[in-house]
Amino acid sequence: MQPSHTIGAMKQALLVIDVQRGLFDAAPRPDEADAVVDRINALAARARAAGVPVVFVQHEEGEGSDLAHRSPGWQLEQRLAVESTDVHVRKTTPDSFLRTELGPLLERWGTQQVVVCGYATEFCVDTTTRRAAALGYRVILAADAHTTHDKPHATARQIRAHHNATLAAIGSFGRPIVARAAADIAFAATAASSPA
Repeated sequence: MQPSHTIGAMKQALLVIDVQRGLFDAAPRPDEADAVVDRINALAARARAAGVPVVFVQHEEGEGSDLAHRSPGWQLEQRLAVESTDVHVRKTTPDSFLRTELGPLLERWGTQQVVVCGYATEFCVDTTTRRAAALGYRVILAADAHTTHDKPHATARQIRAHHNATLAAIGSFGRPIVARAAADIAFAATAASSPA
């Protein structure tokens, strides 16, 4: 099926949140971990081909944590396809914009729309999606390219389905949040979206 979700010449960026070894390697792994990484890789390849910035957001915690900066667990998941032109942003909260370089980067690139994927659905993906919309960005949530772990109150698939439906139902930010399957998301080529 041909990707079908582009918005004219709108400047876009792909945000890949917290797909890191400390969150993906240990058993039990997140739901559909390998399939989600494959979908993210496909999204990133299409973004790069269109000149759209790919941003890998990496969560970090203090020394001694599995997610301590530069620790093995902090590194990106080993199956992720990463290119030298990709951008890396460090964060310490579920909000990828709070006390990070993400906002200034998106502003410098003239970004109008972000595509969001990664981990964890109910924490960093949810918070970043809401914050992006609150800041005035149009948001596409890659509905099958974010994941989490099963929880006592709900399975990971239930959590993902709930957030896909809930986030897409929010209209009060004034900017749409659209949930689309990764295969249906395309990127509009525009030279001005380059991360340079």
